[in-house]
Amino acid sequence: MRFSHVTEALLALTIHPSLVYGWGALGHTTVAYIASSLVAPSTQIYFQTLLNNNTDAYLAGVATWADSFRYTSAGRWSAPLHFIDAEDNPPVSCGVVYSRDCPIKGCVIGAIGNYTRRILDNEVSHYEKYIAAKFLVHFIGDIHQPLHDENLDIGGNGISVNFTGIPTNLHAIWDTNMPEKLVGSYSYAAAAKWAATLTAAIKTGAYKAETKAWLQGMDLNDPISSALTWASEANAFVCTTVMPQGVNAVRGQELSGAYYTAAVPVIQLQVARAGYR
Repeated sequence: MRFSHVTEALLALTIHPSLVYGWGALGHTTVAYIASSLVAPSTQIYFQTLLNNNTDAYLAGVATWADSFRYTSAGRWSAPLHFIDAEDNPPVSCGVVYSRDCPIKGCVIGAIGNYTRRILDNEVSHYEKYIAAKFLVHFIGDIHQPLHDENLDIGGNGISVNFTGIPTNLHAIWDTNMPEKLVGSYSYAAAAKWAATLTAAIKTGAYKAETKAWLQGMDLNDPISSALTWASEANAFVCTTVMPQGVNAVRGQELSGAYYTAAVPVIQLQVARAGYR
């Protein structure tokens, strides 16, 4: 469900009921700009109205809201919805099992399913749809970040590394440090520029031939299965790119050189996929 595909499909189902901080601020905002540049005009109008924002940043403007909300007393309950802790064994084996990895308190797969259904439900109030849309914009970004689909060392938060000489952790460099090094900034303008580059790759460039495959398994009547597909796809990169030689190969290491170079294509791909879906 490219959020542009998600939003278009959700709009169709809303009108025709018979017919449904992942990345840091830079990544989430870029995903939102990609999505907003790909939607149909009618979809844009619907979500601009729902989100009460008639600018081109109608999705970008809410892309990081869920991260801010989770740190408030009112939103603390939503923290587990940003990830799923895959109990796998990287780099030997990677994989997400929804029944095993999503606890009663919730996870990002269940959250995408829940908020997709809320937008589709004609009995849900305008305000509840507004909240659901803000969560969805964010969670679709989150689920495409490989370490949001991994349990090991708290999704990499417990793996200390260095990046450009600064002590940090593995999760943080995937969320923030590497995207910002790639783009050179974390501003809205930088996100819009990165989004334009990735959108061009989607429409006419390197990703054009792949986009049909990106939508395989998309089913708004079964958003859990769709989200599980995305989580599994992202989680596979934990074995192939995030820690292909295991935790000890990255723990305590400087990762702004060869490691960063190897990670960049995955970062670009996953941000593009999230925006397209």
